[in-house]
Amino acid sequence: MAESRTGANGGMETSFGFRDVADGEKQPLVNDVFHKVAKRYDMMNDLMSAGLHRAWKDGMVSALNPPPNPDYRVLDVAGGTGDIAFRIVKASRNLAKATVLDINGSMLAVGEERAAKKGISDNLTFVEANAEDLPFDDKTFDAYTIAFGIRNVPHIDKALSEAYRVLKRGGRLLVLEFSEVEAPILDKVYEAWSFHAIPLVGKAVAGDGEPYRYLVESIRKFPSQTDFAAMIERAGFSRVKFTNYSGGIAALHSGWKL
Repeated sequence: MAESRTGANGGMETSFGFRDVADGEKQPLVNDVFHKVAKRYDMMNDLMSAGLHRAWKDGMVSALNPPPNPDYRVLDVAGGTGDIAFRIVKASRNLAKATVLDINGSMLAVGEERAAKKGISDNLTFVEANAEDLPFDDKTFDAYTIAFGIRNVPHIDKALSEAYRVLKRGGRLLVLEFSEVEAPILDKVYEAWSFHAIPLVGKAVAGDGEPYRYLVESIRKFPSQTDFAAMIERAGFSRVKFTNYSGGIAALHSGWKL
């Protein structure tokens, strides 16, 4: 079935939601989606998670526990609007330095504007680049974070390999992503909300329901928690584990470069 999840051996690179596309075609399609939703990104995540994404992101940053150290460097990938990076800087008492990387210039523009309004631009660097080919030297960062972005990367294995490369020895990977709901009843309720309500609300609020339809379908195609954990281990990470949030609607994956 087109709706079945991909596994640890790949498949997301040719999956644009429930559509099968040729290898190399997915990235431009994803870019178009995020150009359309950039200015409504927070609203999009509120729709996808019923507002819970804010608590999940706080949990992610608490798990990272960035130290109040001006030499601490974090790479936040697919984080153009700055949601995670801003939290990391705040948690470090405005001392850590965060590099926000996104392939989508529209998302980065939103993040840069928000950073300026918050007065924390000096702690942040915004870089437009591809997660599959990071423009950084080996062993540059203390931590690599990505929230609700890994499923939109065509070649997830390449992104994880790049994450491992740019992390320092002892560095940490944290990936927050929508995942496989564990409870059957909750699964049915969430699926009904996702596939029927979210595209309609997106169309009513944003004038276009199709980007939201893709985002819902991409969640359903993303590997399960155990399969994604296996992919992280295959990239070289140690002490890999995951924590389910809200019954598995989302999961926080963690790994270390030891």
